[in-house]
Amino acid sequence: MAKYSDGFKLMVVQEYLKGNLGYLLLAQKFGIPSPTPIKHWVRAYKAFGEEGLQRKKRHEEYPVQFKLDILNFKKQTGASYQDTAIQFHMNHPALIADWNYKFLKEGIEGLMTKRGRPTTMPKKSKATQEEKMMSREEKLERENELLRLEIAYLKKLKAFRENPDVFLEKHKQRSPLNSKKKDSD
Repeated sequence: MAKYSDGFKLMVVQEYLKGNLGYLLLAQKFGIPSPTPIKHWVRAYKAFGEEGLQRKKRHEEYPVQFKLDILNFKKQTGASYQDTAIQFHMNHPALIADWNYKFLKEGIEGLMTKRGRPTTMPKKSKATQEEKMMSREEKLERENELLRLEIAYLKKLKAFRENPDVFLEKHKQRSPLNSKKKDSD
């Protein structure tokens, strides 16, 4: 269960937008330990309206390339997780932080969707068992896929470094999240 209800968040944000109290005083008034969540709620509300304060009800899966694009944008611009989420029309900065952690820890494989229940088996032995079970052809196909992803990432990184504005505008047009919004309008 969420720590704060959507209605509570909306009430706090509206109180802030009235302009009578700042973040710190609002946090004290409502018994919130830190003003940081209020800052996040206000920014999400300004970017997405009431929808920005709501928790997602269903799990949405994102392609690996989309995750890499987001992490690349964050790294190149130095944007915060929330700024990055808003830039890509997402309402879950913690998800981007999770992707970043997985990418730093496991590389591209950490960004791939893993289905099913996690095993209690140590990772090293699981990886060696999978490698033993995979045929040579399967191993090569897996390696090719990882290399394709790495090349695509490096190409996008190069394009972004050469001209960030054009890259971002092009990415906005192709984003699956934008196409969903256009379809619903």
